[in-house]
Amino acid sequence: MTGTAPSRPARFARLPRNRLPRLPRLPRFPRASVRVKTTVGAVLIVAVALVAASTALLMVIHHGLEVTAEHTARTRAEAVAEATRTGHLAERLSVPQGEDSLLQVVTDDSRVLAASENLAGRAAVASFVPADGRTSAARSVRVAPRQGGAPHPYRLVAVRTTSADGPATVYAGTSLETAEYTRNLVLTAMIPGIPLLLALVAAVTWRSTGRALRPVEAIRSEVAEITEHDLGRRVPVPASRDEVARLSRTMNDTLDRLQDSMDRQRGFVADASHELRNPIAALRAHVEVAIAHPDLLRGPELLSDVVRVQQLADDLLLLARLDAGQHPDRTALDLGELCERTLARRPPGRVRVSLDTEPGVVAAASRSQLSRVLDNLLDNAQRHARSRITVTTATEPDDGSAVLTVTNDGTPVAEADRERIFARFTRLDESRSRDAGGSGLGLAIARDIATAHGGTLTAGPPVEGRGTEGQGVAFTLRLPSVAVAPPYGAVGGGVGGVVSRAPVGGRSSSS
Repeated sequence: MTGTAPSRPARFARLPRNRLPRLPRLPRFPRASVRVKTTVGAVLIVAVALVAASTALLMVIHHGLEVTAEHTARTRAEAVAEATRTGHLAERLSVPQGEDSLLQVVTDDSRVLAASENLAGRAAVASFVPADGRTSAARSVRVAPRQGGAPHPYRLVAVRTTSADGPATVYAGTSLETAEYTRNLVLTAMIPGIPLLLALVAAVTWRSTGRALRPVEAIRSEVAEITEHDLGRRVPVPASRDEVARLSRTMNDTLDRLQDSMDRQRGFVADASHELRNPIAALRAHVEVAIAHPDLLRGPELLSDVVRVQQLADDLLLLARLDAGQHPDRTALDLGELCERTLARRPPGRVRVSLDTEPGVVAAASRSQLSRVLDNLLDNAQRHARSRITVTTATEPDDGSAVLTVTNDGTPVAEADRERIFARFTRLDESRSRDAGGSGLGLAIARDIATAHGGTLTAGPPVEGRGTEGQGVAFTLRLPSVAVAPPYGAVGGGVGGVVSRAPVGGRSSSS
């Protein structure tokens, strides 16, 4: 059975967006300080809590006293009702001495059969009766005293009974003056106390917030004084171990890194300017000679200087991209195949290069950038090697990372210089000549590329048995490996463009 759903009532119909009722927004203080906002918020919260607690207290007190009065009145009304049914009703009903209470028996035709002394000769005090099925009912009324004056509050209970004249109602009332007095007393005590308590809360919150924010203000004022030319200043660290102290330490660590970065940037700019000055000066000299004496122009020297400036500019651009956090596109790359291709395209160098690869060494890397690393390491080795350069690939047995090592038998690098040689524009004493020593950026670029790939590049003594007899230096590149390496000798491109090779373990070749 199918049918359409019943339509929604008109009052639930969707109103246009611009006609929907909007809830009132709480006031905001966008320009107020944290101290002011905290103080105002604390005062408002305490004020709401105090008003709610006071209201609840008054209600509990009043309700408790009213229940007690009602219970007393019902007990007396039931006793008088029983006396009325049994025919023992007296004309004057007695109440406890000194107690402000009411007693009255009224027939359904409003005749008063009996009453207490304070209601003698008066008309019926009330006319309500219990509802059908109930034996009693209670209400709060006000009755004026006989001697005149303001009406007094009573909790009046009506109980149905039967008299000799027919059905009747017994009204018994107990004074609520005690309840009103207690309520007024509580109000009188609380009304002056609430503002005083709110003022105390505001003062304490203002003082404690100011004390808590004092270190923050000190940090702000100190940071405001720090400029790019004065990064040596540090923010004060409070003695406490709270969030502000952690913020201070974090900010000081950030300033340390910022100062280190600015120092490196200044040094880099100064070194780059210094390195570019000489080839540019040489180019200017060649141009001036060519203008003055065209027949004396030496093309090869001019081209060499142009290539040198171009290479230096390319190195600076690559370093800038690496510093900017450029992430290379990575593929599964066979390091042995990369070494073979790199050695095949390089022109013969001064020193013979031996290749010793291990099967299946595959890393997640960018082919162009990893080829740049190998070129830089080989250029460095060609400048320093005496008679032998060895390139090896292997898999680290501990963590399975891919390892590429370039070893030369040149002068060993002192342990104190093994990190310094990776700094930009750094050349050791024996390679200070720019004709033989390069620009001093090759190793820095190689390490930055390794770091961008999640790997490391370190310098150290060569491994025994690599043909260097313990002399020279070995540059070791470690990269994250691919979990599943293609089989050595796989047909086709394989993963990441790996070419097929003969499955020989530890293949060795020379270039």
